[in-house]
Amino acid sequence: MNDSSWGAPQGAGSWRAPEMGAAPAGPAYDVHGAQQTRPMPIVPDVPDAGRDAHDRDDRNGDAARVSGPPFRDEKPQVPMSSPSLPPTPPKKRAGRDLRAAIGVGVGLGAVVAGSLFVVKAVFVGVVALAVVVGLWELTSRLKERKGINVPLVPLAVGGAAMVVAGYVREAEGAWVAMALTTLAVLVWRMTEPPDGYLKDVTAGVFAVFYVPFLATFVAMMLTPDDGPWRVLTFLLLTVVSDTGAYAVGWRFGTHKLAPRISPGKTREGLLGAVAFAMAAGALCMEFLIDDGSWWQGLLLGLAVAASATLGDLGESMIKRDLGIKDMGTLLPGHGGIMDRLDSLLPTAPVVWLLLVLFVGSG
Repeated sequence: MNDSSWGAPQGAGSWRAPEMGAAPAGPAYDVHGAQQTRPMPIVPDVPDAGRDAHDRDDRNGDAARVSGPPFRDEKPQVPMSSPSLPPTPPKKRAGRDLRAAIGVGVGLGAVVAGSLFVVKAVFVGVVALAVVVGLWELTSRLKERKGINVPLVPLAVGGAAMVVAGYVREAEGAWVAMALTTLAVLVWRMTEPPDGYLKDVTAGVFAVFYVPFLATFVAMMLTPDDGPWRVLTFLLLTVVSDTGAYAVGWRFGTHKLAPRISPGKTREGLLGAVAFAMAAGALCMEFLIDDGSWWQGLLLGLAVAASATLGDLGESMIKRDLGIKDMGTLLPGHGGIMDRLDSLLPTAPVVWLLLVLFVGSG
């Protein structure tokens, strides 16, 4: 190697190598007497060798880092484990155990259908039992999460009596039973210390209206001759609305309906609830309800989708305030009884009223 490869210029004043065999004793001089340096020794072309050595001797003891490829004409090698494609998004999963939910749903449907078409009084008993269990779940969560002591005994007894009164005496009996139950809650709470009395009885009055009073409209739907078919229509439309909202929202849902209340609900799911409920309503009014018409079923299905969605959002608001996911654990895959009644309770008076307007009280 000559020094031209290091970029030294050639000219008259440049240093010249000595003749072969000559061994100068001292430093080499040119004709002008200027002292020149010796030829640079050949060093292996290993980039960053000095830097690596310096890094090893660094006072902090840091290990040497290689910031580039070992040779200039090589490209950095991509590790075999590095993905060349964007990661596959996770598949959507249902939030609950679908097998358990379907099994429990089928079992509940069998109990309801069997009691509904065999003996009406048995079905009224099923509704009253659901009301009592729902009140127990609601009052238990209020006490656990908020320290609100709602007297359960007058609520449970009065709630069951309200359902029976609605079936026997219809609206008049339901109103009277509600008033008496509210009074019983106020009096029962007086037997305890006055601290928290106002919040306890306020929550008790809310519970009276929210669970047993709304449930009395189911019993009132049962009183006409075609009462079982009216109740079946009410149940089918509510279930179909919830199913349509879940199926469409799970598959196509991207726009949140009420993210601050229930992040899982979407606008697409609401449209699915409306479409499914209106179709089911047209079929039910045409084939199940005496003197019913398909266009009435469309209106009925639209109203059911709206009330069922609002009822679901209403209980979601309550559960968010309480800081819980479900009201109970009695029904695997569903939560508690109140988690199944959330859509049914506010829908019952809507269906009862529209059926009375469309086909009369029977």
